[in-house]
Amino acid sequence: MSINKILKAVFSLCSLLAVAACSTTTANKVTTTADTSTPINTVSEYLIGAGDNVKVFVWRNSEISITVPVRPDGRISTPLVEDMIAVGKTPTRLARDIEKRIAKYIRNPQVTVIVTSFVGDLEQQIRVIGQAAKPRTLPYSKQLTLLDVMIQVGGLTEFADGNDAKVIRNTNGSSKEISVRLDDLIKNGDISANLVMHPGDILLIPESWF
Repeated sequence: MSINKILKAVFSLCSLLAVAACSTTTANKVTTTADTSTPINTVSEYLIGAGDNVKVFVWRNSEISITVPVRPDGRISTPLVEDMIAVGKTPTRLARDIEKRIAKYIRNPQVTVIVTSFVGDLEQQIRVIGQAAKPRTLPYSKQLTLLDVMIQVGGLTEFADGNDAKVIRNTNGSSKEISVRLDDLIKNGDISANLVMHPGDILLIPESWF
């Protein structure tokens, strides 16, 4: 084989390798772009609500550490702190506020607040009204579904018109109604009738006319 033919073969091979490298780079770029465009899920912090029980632990001061309920007026009272607003705060925020109040009595106080029973702020509750076996208010949790809610309220009464139920949802300051099919979901196992609940949702279950 002549030198010219060998050089042409080498040049062709180099060209093929360059094209393959460019294709790989492009593919990698596309993959990277797709990955970075994937939305990241965020978890909302829990906000204390009226009816919650909170444990206030003051490090090295067990005599003033206490578990107290959040009153209907949204406040708590602990030793050295009276009528502290708790509703609408995260446990961490409440702990910092208590530290500021007791700093006049204790040097460098370190407070931890733990919510021991949950109801949640009104905007983080799910309210079930009407023909549920046990109508009640439930604390919202991430990825809570309509089926989860119905399990917690014991299902429907015999008089319920489940397929005429509605979820009232506040979106951007305005309320909208979402029709839901509880009979299909609970009695027929139709998972397509399931729904992811949002904090503040109200589930209305009417009574059947016949």
